[in-house]
Amino acid sequence: MNPKKIYLVRHGQTDFNLKGVVQGSGIDAPINETGQKQAKAFFEAYKNVKFDHLYHTELIRTRQSIQNFIDLNIPTTELPELNEISWGKYEGTPMTPEEGEYYKHMLSQWQMGNLDYAIEGGESPNVVASRMKPGIEKLKKAEGETLLVCMHGRAMRIFLSLILNYDLRYMDNFPHNNLCLYLLQELGDGTFRLEKANEQEHLKNL
Repeated sequence: MNPKKIYLVRHGQTDFNLKGVVQGSGIDAPINETGQKQAKAFFEAYKNVKFDHLYHTELIRTRQSIQNFIDLNIPTTELPELNEISWGKYEGTPMTPEEGEYYKHMLSQWQMGNLDYAIEGGESPNVVASRMKPGIEKLKKAEGETLLVCMHGRAMRIFLSLILNYDLRYMDNFPHNNLCLYLLQELGDGTFRLEKANEQEHLKNL
């Protein structure tokens, strides 16, 4: 089996992103007009890449973000294992100063290694990592060499930490923007190398 190349993108902008409202896995929001423009710009930049398989989560914003590629009749699979983290009772909540302080507290807990810490009713990084690992194995075993995967911001950070063998405490070292690209190349020993990080050149004209 030849080494995989994974084009990993975050979904396009939603109105929740625009308004600074917490989304998570419990909010199934579509991409907005800006998100559609981002999706089109990414498609125009990468439509000549010969993708063997496309993957998105079960949330509509990821499917919509790669719909132009799906319309080319490239084999497509939904991977709910890669869904966004659940933010529990904070989903659908505007990020007020008070919520911002709580968010900073949560991040500090994770950075200190308390990876079982979760917002009330939500998921911890360890819980997300456990459900995500089977999805990553499916990607590694997929037929074809060149894969396009669309997922979510916090989930991407956990995904990248797992596939690059990073300690989850340092997942915030992987920044992301809507419809950014991370490019991963599999090496001969089955590990992956990061070739592009938070690449946004395709969005420069928006």
